[in-house]
Amino acid sequence: MISLHQVSKKYETPAGVFSALSNFDLEINAGEFVGVVGKSGSGKSTLLNMIAGIDRPSSGTVSVAGTPIHEFTENQLAAWRGRNVGFVFQFFQLLPTLTVAENVMLPMDFGKTFPLRERRKRAVALLEQVGVGRHADKLPATLSGGEQQRVAIARALANEPPLVLADEPTGNLDTTTAADILALFRNLASQGRTVVIATHEADIARVIDRRIEISDGSLVSSP
Repeated sequence: MISLHQVSKKYETPAGVFSALSNFDLEINAGEFVGVVGKSGSGKSTLLNMIAGIDRPSSGTVSVAGTPIHEFTENQLAAWRGRNVGFVFQFFQLLPTLTVAENVMLPMDFGKTFPLRERRKRAVALLEQVGVGRHADKLPATLSGGEQQRVAIARALANEPPLVLADEPTGNLDTTTAADILALFRNLASQGRTVVIATHEADIARVIDRRIEISDGSLVSSP
């Protein structure tokens, strides 16, 4: 499903060149639930951004489902990402002036993946799936952090992506809520989606299929 070969990513900073990833090789199978662990600044977010096509490698190749996304133009990447990737952020990134249901409908509006008349029904069904259907017509600010993260997961699933990526999705949640969110990701993987999450969670081992450890932009272990 995911193949990175000799991927490096360098950024120009006032202090000089910073290497976020260095000669990174990784293979992830379809339907696998992978946890990416490492300290802050280790390269976890950069790795997810490479897989999602949010950022480009300085060198090396990135392929998803056989598609060499590193060769795409920005427009091609945006179109591909909208149909193939669901991304869940640590800080939810919900639009505050839209209702919960409207937030979930937004990717469908951009991608035109579902007929207009079906979008709200689908959004509410996804919200029900993650346990917050009763909040469909509320604004995000009225929900708890855990509820907002569930909405963000529903939004990530809006266009039925085969790949779901999550960057520290439990970083702002209490232990019990974090466990519930990890269980949701486990369920997505059980349905056949490929799920990759970057996390600090100590209990991640009990829900994932494989643990990948990163340090200073390099792969430390990937059993």
